Formats: sequence, structure tokens, C-alpha cells
Amino acid sequence: MSGASHRPLRLPPGVDLRGELEALARQDPGLSGFVVCGIGSLESPVLRFADQDEGIVLAGPHEVITLAGSMTMDGAHLHLVVADAKGVTLGGHLCHGSRVRTTMELLMVCPEGWTLGRERDAATGHLELTLSPSPPSRPPLPGSPG
Repeated sequence: MSGASHRPLRLPPGVDLRGELEALARQDPGLSGFVVCGIGSLESPVLRFADQDEGIVLAGPHEVITLAGSMTMDGAHLHLVVADAKGVTLGGHLCHGSRVRTTMELLMVCPEGWTLGRERDAATGHLELTLSPSPPSRPPLPGSPG
């Protein structure tokens, strides 16, 4: 890997957090990468807990303590920790339907020289992250080592 670009994002009120991030990654392959920081607020976030098939709705406004994960053109794998009005925290997989309440501020790290994707893994049965070296964006100059 030759490096990484840092991409700040801000999402406005009303958008589906996961849906919007997945749409942005499909529209811009350069946005495939890792969410290293995410803060903001959600209205009635939807979380799926470990080893569960369905998500649950957490009623009311919640502060986003952290959002982390990976995004590719093929989908996202995002973990979220939120706090309710009493400061009680819960965390799990971010599901579709989690609407931004006031804002979401994120920092993406997008590795250069790699293509990120998702493929169904025979061992887990889930769409898992795939990593493969990507061809250089520009051909090497004549006489250069690469």
C-alpha cells in the first residue's frame, strides 16, 4: 500500500446513516475504506446484537459515541455505540433505518493501492471483506522501477 487518503464526511438530518454511506461508496469507489471515527446523533437507531438475526429499534434520540467499520461498493460492516438521554450505552451492528437526528461527522481512511469488496465467505456464511491490490492509477514512467 502506498498510502491512504483521509476523507471527512458530514451527513445531514433525516438520512438513513447506513443507507447513505453505502450509496456514497457505490457512487465513489475512492470512498471504499474504513470509518475510523463517527460522532453525531440518531433518532431511534436500529442495532443488531451479536448472534441475532434481526435488529431492534432503540426508541428516541441517541448520541453516537462512536461508529467504526468498513465500507465498499458491495456494502458496509459498521459497528455503532450509542447513548440514550440517561447516558446508558448500547452497541452492535448498525442496521438500515437509523436516521440522522442533527448531524453525523465521520472520518474515512481510504487505502491507496487496494481494492476493497465483499464476498460471501463459505466458513461464516456472511459477506466478508476482501482485499486485493489494485492496478496503479497511472502507468509508470518509461525507465522507472515501477
